[in-house]
Amino acid sequence: MSATEQVPEPAAQLAPEDPAPRPNGGLRFAYNTNGAANHRLADAVALIGIAGYDGVALTLDHHHLDPMEEGWVQRTEALARDLHARNLGCVIETGARFLLDPRRKHEPTLLTPNAEGRARRVEFLRRAIDIGGILGAEAVSFWAGVPLPGVDRGEAGEWLLQGVTQVLEHAQARGVTAALEPEPGMLLETLDDWALLRAQCPALMLALDLGHCLVTQERAPPDAVREFAGSLGTVAIEDMRRGDHTHLPFGEGDMDIPACLDALEGIGFTRLVCVELSRESHRADRMIPQSLDWLLRCREDRNA
Repeated sequence: MSATEQVPEPAAQLAPEDPAPRPNGGLRFAYNTNGAANHRLADAVALIGIAGYDGVALTLDHHHLDPMEEGWVQRTEALARDLHARNLGCVIETGARFLLDPRRKHEPTLLTPNAEGRARRVEFLRRAIDIGGILGAEAVSFWAGVPLPGVDRGEAGEWLLQGVTQVLEHAQARGVTAALEPEPGMLLETLDDWALLRAQCPALMLALDLGHCLVTQERAPPDAVREFAGSLGTVAIEDMRRGDHTHLPFGEGDMDIPACLDALEGIGFTRLVCVELSRESHRADRMIPQSLDWLLRCREDRNA
């Protein structure tokens, strides 16, 4: 791909439209592009905008603004123009499965034993921050990784601290918020884990996935919102069952979504609340509008 190649224009039927008014109580919602993996990025952005969202949670991937491919600056600038034209905010997500290694899911990470591998992850996160700077993203979200078999957890913790420090230095230089997401099954999987790292990295913000609280069962999701109100860089929302890390459409799990929205309103949260339905790409055309409708009905019912 040439360095001057641009993002293709959205299809004609997906031209910008004026979204319908949304009585959302002040909350701003986004939809994660990892739930629209079968769509071109331009078309996914258009669908999200037409549905009435306030922003896009962009998961950088080989098919959605590959950050390691030649011409990434020009494609990012084209996307920035599209987002601006649609009045959409942005959060950058970095959880692509096979972007850095086609043979090993999510590898390399900040915990990979090989120093070169860890450096590749840091470079990817720096590039994500550069993209976030061009797009004016509210935050760049990332996670720790899973220690490979045989890796000492103490040594992995040292590698994590080193990597996070490098990422934060780059983020601060670019004026971008870097937020680490506790992820079930990873070295840093709970909010308490995040708080311990934050004590060593005061500039680190929290990427809170509300469903993960149900998986680890460490805190009720609304309680987590209130407890960490001052540290929230970005928030993800979906339905989920207790103890089961499966992202579900709203109404199919155990999440008290209205209580979560009440908690976010209660702390005056103004950043994007990002719907993450990574297993729903095969029906993104329906799930994108239906998810926002579900959230807005929660607000309407509350205010009725």
